[in-house]
Formats: sequence, structure tokens, C-alpha cells
Amino acid sequence: MTRQRTRKGFAARPADPEHWIKDADTRPVGHGSAEAFTARLTIDITADLRGRIKIAAFGRGQTVADMLRELLTREFPPTSGEAS
Repeated sequence: MTRQRTRKGFAARPADPEHWIKDADTRPVGHGSAEAFTARLTIDITADLRGRIKIAAFGRGQTVADMLRELLTREFPPTSGEAS
């Protein structure tokens, strides 16, 4: 009999929740910069809004990700006592 190989999807979570939580705190190897991003934010938006965001980013010569990071950093600055 052939045995099906189980594949771990890109969004699959480890069986051990503690391991999953601790992995989020590790920095990606090779980035070496404090600017390495370790979390992904997913939001639902309309196709129209997505298009407007992409056009605005292109017009500014930025990627959508960079533009939104700047916007979120500006709107939600670190509070006192938080690491920046």
C-alpha cells in the first residue's frame, strides 16, 4: 500500500500551542535588522478599497506593505514603557 504523505500547510499551526507561541517571538535568520517583521496582519477589505490602496502606494513609489506600516506606526505610536 502507498501511504499518503501529510503536508504541513503554510498556515498550519504546530500541535503544541506553547511551541507555536514561542516561535512568534523568534527573529527570522539573516535579516540582522531590528526592522525584521515577525507578525502578519490580515484584514478583510473590499476589492475597490484594495485597488485604491494599491494605486496610492504606486503613486507614492512605495509598496502597499511599507505604506501601511508607516500609516499604522503613525496612528498607533508606542506608548511610554513599550519597546519601539
